[in-house]
Amino acid sequence: MFDRLSFPQPWLSLILFITWQILSDGVSGGSVVLGLILAWIIPQITHGFWPERPAFVKTWRMPGYILRVLKDIVVASFSVAWLILSPRTPRPAFISYPLTLDHPLAISILASTISLTPGTVSADVSDDNQTLLIHALDAGSDQEVIDAIYNSYEKPLMEMFK
Repeated sequence: MFDRLSFPQPWLSLILFITWQILSDGVSGGSVVLGLILAWIIPQITHGFWPERPAFVKTWRMPGYILRVLKDIVVASFSVAWLILSPRTPRPAFISYPLTLDHPLAISILASTISLTPGTVSADVSDDNQTLLIHALDAGSDQEVIDAIYNSYEKPLMEMFK
């Protein structure tokens, strides 16, 4: 009986509750009650879409990762703007990035992070989840891009998920 009353995805429930409080017009008793109901019922309804719980082992590393991504987004935005405004021709390239991550959520976070950073887009993940196809707007060499992504994003994700 208590399994039906529990939160199957506690992190999702917390994010939904906080998001609801931000979107509602101030914090009141009604918005807190409705936020709790939504935070409980949405994960219950979508439970079938979550085959396994996210395997975050070191969740305290997530804020540092988010700050790194935000910093990289700002720096890459200026780099792309400078590239567009300069007379230099960009060197676009498709790069096959060998994945060392094996958890599907970690691979999704990596692909999303790459797509969020201006100048790069993750285009495809191989069927065996071993390779990520990335388009870079300006790539010196494939190995430079692979090393930058590994050190900036994949390595911290491996620490969070293992």
